Amino acid sequence: MSATTATTPTRRRERAGRRWRFVALLLISLVWLFPLVWMTLTALSPPGSLVGGGLPRLGELGLTTVREALATYPVTTWAVNSLAIAVVAVVLTVVVDLLAGYVLAKRRFPGRAVVLMAIVATLMIPVQVLLIPQFELVAQLGWVNSYWAVIVPRSAEAFGIFLARQYLMSIPDELLEAARLDGANQWQVFTRVILPLARPLVAVLVVMTFMYRWNEFAWPLVALRDPDLYTLPVGLAFLQGQYATDYPTLMAGALLSMLPILLLFVVAQRFFVAGLARSGLK
Repeated sequence: MSATTATTPTRRRERAGRRWRFVALLLISLVWLFPLVWMTLTALSPPGSLVGGGLPRLGELGLTTVREALATYPVTTWAVNSLAIAVVAVVLTVVVDLLAGYVLAKRRFPGRAVVLMAIVATLMIPVQVLLIPQFELVAQLGWVNSYWAVIVPRSAEAFGIFLARQYLMSIPDELLEAARLDGANQWQVFTRVILPLARPLVAVLVVMTFMYRWNEFAWPLVALRDPDLYTLPVGLAFLQGQYATDYPTLMAGALLSMLPILLLFVVAQRFFVAGLARSGLK
């Protein structure tokens, strides 16, 4: 009786604590979801319905503004440009990050710690500082106003290399040694042992690189001059007028630009979470 009596208040406190945590998480979720809901309502609102600053009625919502945005502005062209740049950049960046992370995690060479510290130190350099040197380099290569001007300068990400190194450190060295004893060379060890075990890491790098490249604004704005080559974020920025802005049209474009990232995250969510968990980053 005494044990049951003693545990009853404890269970009540645990249940009360779970309820309060649920309420707190619900409130935080509502705060995070509010901008998304506001953007969706604005994108689905007919032109001129938000002049007074109020929310539209549910009966007024529709795809009219989205159709007008697609018909009036080259949103499809901008989206294709962003997709082409993001896909090529993802392939190139993920390969470079994986190879560099593998070398830093599993290969022994003099100065390895110094190289790793130098790579991580570049994370403290603001992106704006690199705009002028990058543009001069791209101009000397003759890549200004081309896809390569946007893709190549950021083909290796310091955070991606560090993340790959942290993940690959968790793979036992005995597996690599066993593969070498079976006659596998370095490339075979990487492709047949490391890559199958690093699928969650690849998912994390793909999602993060695609998200960054798809949303990148400053560097494409500097490197691209032809409006037909603009990426979607750069093109949407030009929809803002000097004295007035058509917010339903602007939000319709922003809503379209958000859909590929949401789709990619939903598809790779399980591997994404597993990759972050095994890399030791929380």
